[in-house]
Amino acid sequence: MEIKWVSRKLVNAVSITIPLAVGVLLGVRVKFDLGEWTSLLPHLNAVLNSATAILLIAGWFAIKSNKRELHRKLMTTAFYCGSLFLVSYVLYHFSNHSTHYGGQGIIVYIYYTLLISHILWAAIVVYFVLMAMYFALKGEFEEHKRIVKWGYPIWLYVSVTGVIVYLMISPYYV
Repeated sequence: MEIKWVSRKLVNAVSITIPLAVGVLLGVRVKFDLGEWTSLLPHLNAVLNSATAILLIAGWFAIKSNKRELHRKLMTTAFYCGSLFLVSYVLYHFSNHSTHYGGQGIIVYIYYTLLISHILWAAIVVYFVLMAMYFALKGEFEEHKRIVKWGYPIWLYVSVTGVIVYLMISPYYV
């Protein structure tokens, strides 16, 4: 599949815009009532993060087994899960205040270490994921492999820590 309308400049711009927009959104104290259904979005996000992690691992096994078409399908589905996660995450934080972690003792430090590393890597991984998709869709597989060498473990880390952070904070959702 050839893509002509997407340029590296566009990928770079989107890679910067998404984390900045999410950061601004998290800083906005005014929330908009989109309905009670938005309180379920963190649970959906955990499902999407879990599915993404599973798809990433399956995609890795597929490419290591030289099953390129299966790899393409799995990774494209992981990309869609990640995109849906982003939309769901934005909707939740557009309409709900952040939940505060209620744990005590050493677990607080573990939670915040995971949360902060998750957030930082999540902002960075946007670039890697978009560039990996860009190179794959353009058929530039050597460049795709080069970017995935760094992006894949980051994306997997973000997906897995997203689930762990959810499991740690989920008892404190109101």
